[in-house]
Amino acid sequence: MKSTYLSLIAGTVALAAVTGFAAFTAPGDADADGAKAAARLPVERSSLLCPAPGLSELAETTYTSFTPAAGGSGAAGIAELKPSVSAATDASDTAAGKSGKKSKKADSDKPAVSLKKSGKPATADASGSDAPALVGTATGALAPGWTTQQTTTVGVGASRGLLGVSCTAPDTDFWFPAASTAKSREDYVHLTNPDDTAAVADIELYGPDGSLKSDVGEGITVPARSSVPVLISTLSSTAADDVTIHVTTRTGRVGAVVRAADEKTGSDWLTASADPAGTLVLPGIPADATDVRLVAFAPGEDDADLKVKLLGKNGAISPAGHEDLHIKSNMTTGVDLKNLTRGEAGSLLLTPAQSDRATPVVAALRVVRGSGDKQEVAFIPATGPVGAQATAADNRAKGSTLSLTAPGATGTVKVTASAGSEGGARTVKTYTVKGGTTLAVTPPVPDGLKGSYALTVETESGGPVHAARTLALPENGIPMFTVQTLPDDGGTVEVPRAEQDLSVLDD
Repeated sequence: MKSTYLSLIAGTVALAAVTGFAAFTAPGDADADGAKAAARLPVERSSLLCPAPGLSELAETTYTSFTPAAGGSGAAGIAELKPSVSAATDASDTAAGKSGKKSKKADSDKPAVSLKKSGKPATADASGSDAPALVGTATGALAPGWTTQQTTTVGVGASRGLLGVSCTAPDTDFWFPAASTAKSREDYVHLTNPDDTAAVADIELYGPDGSLKSDVGEGITVPARSSVPVLISTLSSTAADDVTIHVTTRTGRVGAVVRAADEKTGSDWLTASADPAGTLVLPGIPADATDVRLVAFAPGEDDADLKVKLLGKNGAISPAGHEDLHIKSNMTTGVDLKNLTRGEAGSLLLTPAQSDRATPVVAALRVVRGSGDKQEVAFIPATGPVGAQATAADNRAKGSTLSLTAPGATGTVKVTASAGSEGGARTVKTYTVKGGTTLAVTPPVPDGLKGSYALTVETESGGPVHAARTLALPENGIPMFTVQTLPDDGGTVEVPRAEQDLSVLDD
């Protein structure tokens, strides 16, 4: 019986190690079915990875780090982003001698961005083409909902544009529709490893005719706490306008994001699509979009047939000539929807053509504003609902638009504008989004705002709401903009309750 008793103690300790706590409930806490309801608790640790923004000597980058005021555990915690240690820099340090390596280590130990408290953003700036990728961790009260926005402006040159990305959490599987190996494009996959051991990743490319065969994309080593950019046109000799990128890891985990640059329309970051699903929502198409291209991919063995609808201010419409979309298995499909919004902001809804046959797909939009040599591009991947909470970290006094979409039932959300990074008091506003519509609003601005601020969206009632934030910072007559989707930030997790049962001690 002694060994059984020790096993019980060991099991309890293991539960505490995994979840950060061990909760015991009395039998009366069970639900009607006798099962113990899982508790939703704030996470105690978060990780974020920001890709290297270095595009040009003229690049100006701002980092905005933020945790909503609700916070997590009582522990104060930390939230810091530090420079990654790239393999290329290590090699040059080795050539320079031992003192060079020490200097690099010292630089990588110094935070590039440090958040001291929740409810108020912290900012930092970087200039030029040699700004590194960042690897970050938040703990304690700063972990739940921790968000960091990386915003880069390049005024001229092949990489010109406003490039925005919400720094991503590490994972093992990513899908990127709307990439390209066309001669006019220069698309890089940035792989960043947050851990102290090397990760090994594979990159697969799929064009309109299926897989683009290449051995070069297999077994890519991403050294510990380092970042590796991969030019996808070097992985295949096939030039294709529409390509889907699939990134997986054999060992370890990485953050993955694509920097897409076009000779004519500029550049921006493309983040991963939501996981393959039968129904997808792509929110936040600007009202003045001059060209919208939908790129979709069916990763399974079955073809997909979808209904395409634009959810606008007053309801849903089907784009003329593109009401239906057929996607062949493992082949990328691109459809030019042109200026489908026609002056009214909207969101795209993809649903199965037959409700009893939902084939999982991934999708993203390539959106262009402006005309001629004054065009600018941004990307909108399919995304999940805001759920409990989602945040866009970098907003200015002018230039932000918040798009809220309710693809099913009417939903209500609360939007909180945080205190400003340099001053100002937070403000709150509630919006109700009618089912089957998109509501595009100028979001609330903190009273007495100085600096930048964060927007946090929380579901209050009704059906799920999907959201995206557009940041527009025009320059030199170019309508520069970037769009970030706002899926649930994962600030809370379900933790199963444990019940003390001494009967296991009986032999």
